[in-house]
Amino acid sequence: MINLAIAEDHQALIDGILLLLEYEEDIRIVGTANDGETLVDLVRKNQPDVVLTDIRMPKRGGIAATKIIKTEFPNIKVLAFTMFDQNEAVHQMLEAGASGYLLKNSPLEEVLRAIRSVYNGNTFFDANIKVDNESNSNVKSKGILTKRQNEILKLIAQGKTSLEIAEELYIGVYTVDTHRKNMIRILGLKGKGALMRYALDKKYKF
Repeated sequence: MINLAIAEDHQALIDGILLLLEYEEDIRIVGTANDGETLVDLVRKNQPDVVLTDIRMPKRGGIAATKIIKTEFPNIKVLAFTMFDQNEAVHQMLEAGASGYLLKNSPLEEVLRAIRSVYNGNTFFDANIKVDNESNSNVKSKGILTKRQNEILKLIAQGKTSLEIAEELYIGVYTVDTHRKNMIRILGLKGKGALMRYALDKKYKF
């Protein structure tokens, strides 16, 4: 069961999310907040597994609240849910410790996928958000793939499409394609089909 807390200064949007999640058997809402201070208090009291939070809120913004939450409860996953798609906002949330970033116009299926993905220890980014290697702390150095990228590489070697990989790993198709591009750059590969050839070459070495 995923215990979820939601922070959003527009109560109507919270009500809408609650309605959308009502019939999801693996997600339970443990509390909601309309400002950052209330969110921090809520997290301290209920210690949810995942926090879905807006960035701009009264009293304390989502970035500041995320820093506090991750400092006090490192294992709690934070997922940004906002209208801001600027790189600076994305980077600040990642630096604060967020595991994912969603825009508010995301379909329900994407929101559910994101919640489940970060709960399982993965990152998740909206299809319209571009996250480069510098902003993603999981990428340690050139030539070294992340755990998630190695998982994707193994599935590529099995002949799975980006859609099939996304469904299996509970991440967005755009996220898979972004990982593909990053892997090509990190590994210094060139040419169409180079990643597939590399994956097949490594198939029995995973």
